[in-house]
Amino acid sequence: MGKLRQATSCFLIKDNKVLLAMKKRGFGVGKWNGPGGKPNSGESIEETAVRETLEEIGVTIKSFDRVATLDFFFPADLAKKDWNQQVCVYLVTDWEGEPVETEEMKPAWFKYEEIPYKDMWVDDIYWLPQVLQGKKLKGTFSFTPDESLQDFEVIEI
Repeated sequence: MGKLRQATSCFLIKDNKVLLAMKKRGFGVGKWNGPGGKPNSGESIEETAVRETLEEIGVTIKSFDRVATLDFFFPADLAKKDWNQQVCVYLVTDWEGEPVETEEMKPAWFKYEEIPYKDMWVDDIYWLPQVLQGKKLKGTFSFTPDESLQDFEVIEI
């Protein structure tokens, strides 16, 4: 297996709330997630996080902290082999602008205890609460053809 495709996911944090955004099109449509995506040619993963957050929810990141590196593996059937990726997760506590809905995502704030895990990727429950508690993680997740979780490992680093 070659190098995993890189991607980002950013979670804005304020007053014990996290900003999630409902994906309106493309990969992950219908799921709550953090804004993020794939790098453009020549773009660092950090630059990707800043650009994608601006494009998807209209805010400019001023500072952030990388809190997790998560590897995702999907079965080769159903063309999902292109979904294999390594996601760099960032918590954002300093930004400019107010989150707004775009063609891509519809943002909303959630108290930590009210995060809608049932409407997110099935793996999120296994790592997001930990990073919101201040832990830094590395994880590996394998999925079945129906996007159920087949196997996973999450370790604190």
